[in-house]
Amino acid sequence: MCIRDRSMIVRNRDVDSKPYENIMFKPRPGHADYAARIKYGGYNDPRGGGRFSGRITVAYVMAGAVAKKILSLIGVEVLAHAVQIGSVRVEGEVPYDEVRRNVYMNPARCAVPELAQRMVEEILSAAGEGDSVGGVVEGIALNVPAGLGEPVFDSLDADIAKMLFNIPAVKGVEFGAGFRIASMKGSEANDQYAIRDGKIVTLTNNAGGIIGGISNGMPIKVRVAFKPTPSISKRQRTINLEKMAEEEIQVAGRHDPCIVPRAVPVVEACLAFTIADHALRAGRIPRVIKSL
Repeated sequence: MCIRDRSMIVRNRDVDSKPYENIMFKPRPGHADYAARIKYGGYNDPRGGGRFSGRITVAYVMAGAVAKKILSLIGVEVLAHAVQIGSVRVEGEVPYDEVRRNVYMNPARCAVPELAQRMVEEILSAAGEGDSVGGVVEGIALNVPAGLGEPVFDSLDADIAKMLFNIPAVKGVEFGAGFRIASMKGSEANDQYAIRDGKIVTLTNNAGGIIGGISNGMPIKVRVAFKPTPSISKRQRTINLEKMAEEEIQVAGRHDPCIVPRAVPVVEACLAFTIADHALRAGRIPRVIKSL
């Protein structure tokens, strides 16, 4: 990566588009090939998925790196870690110190070392079968001031969710207790208030740090579900768009059997620059910063 004239550039010098020549008119199951072809009248770039490829997230990560520096001015810290890959899942809360210490110490990007190896084995097992697995990434933002968010149309959780859904392969987003809250009673779901060290806090965080579309001062917690990598070597059914005939497809090329580890810094980045944007809008961060 280089920074020049206030821009950041990442040059991809390791490109091989040949595998896509044979499937130019065969939309890959699980990819946006067909929908994009209809949307853009055949002018979509089929190589590597074009703008629908995970490659687009390098720009998110660059923006997130800048946003995290800006957020550090007001003491906000953003973290992320893999909490599920395939059938291997982290149960319960992971202390923040362990997330800081362990995530980038293993290839699964998991904060629990004993589960990280099992996640790697899950990925390798799927790859050995010509298949893939998905998973869940948890994003955490600490020390976020209360009052961020612009309801109705720019609620904080709505903007975060919207940005997270712009990450390719994301199929679900939940805050705090998420879908579990549907099975709770009000007395269980409500985050009751208390005062700790002169600060207003909630005794639980089922809301995930956001209530009514506005941050409440508690840690923002969001979980993001990623589907299994759609490019797999198993034979699948598709359509030949030139011949308008049903055919089979077997995707070749270089594809990750699981994108969850790569998605960890992407979730972290998207959470960071969305919160930074709202902090700027709320006047918590000055619009002109002389030096970072």
